[in-house]
Amino acid sequence: MAPTVLKIDFVSDISCPWCAIGLHALEQAAARLQGEVALDWHFQPFELNPHMGPEGQDINEHLQEKYGATPEQSQQTRAAIAERGAALGFAFQMDKRSRIYNTFDAHRLLHWAAEQGLQRPLKHALFKAYFTDGQNPGSHAVLLRAAQEVGLDADAARAVLSSDRYAAEVREREAFYQGHGIHSVPAVIVNDRHLIQGGQPVEVFEQALRQIATEK
Repeated sequence: MAPTVLKIDFVSDISCPWCAIGLHALEQAAARLQGEVALDWHFQPFELNPHMGPEGQDINEHLQEKYGATPEQSQQTRAAIAERGAALGFAFQMDKRSRIYNTFDAHRLLHWAAEQGLQRPLKHALFKAYFTDGQNPGSHAVLLRAAQEVGLDADAARAVLSSDRYAAEVREREAFYQGHGIHSVPAVIVNDRHLIQGGQPVEVFEQALRQIATEK
């Protein structure tokens, strides 16, 4: 019997560590269900900091302004995130990530990568560039390197980034999900109906996918 195909709209931002955790956990849940369930992936844009300037902002300063977090609280949170990531096989190098950046151009590039069938590999490459390597995901040079790493055409990627292509599409998608009540990420929407919020453990995703597949 063929596996049940579930459509996944993974609403997330490159600068969201819980989104990286959620993606790896969801992929591992799907691997546990191999043969029973197959996922049809669609990555949807969400900007945690849509008004962030190109130079970015010091991460501790940003977290204190936005969430009222002290440096000690932020350090504790980062340690917990790094531990969750390590358990999933993803390396958060928190000492390399000192700033928060604008991610709009990354979302435009991801929109284009979907048309090339390479959206998920690019998403992984961008998470690694930011969280593991401490690079600026708003930098066109960083975005181009990530695109080339996953097999996207460098000249075509450069043409996208040097224009405003897909800007309207990204803003439309962002407005759509916010208009439907998505105000924090990751948000995993299954078959346009079922919402799983947050960077859940593998077991939670596995149980949810199995239950939805059975209902279908």
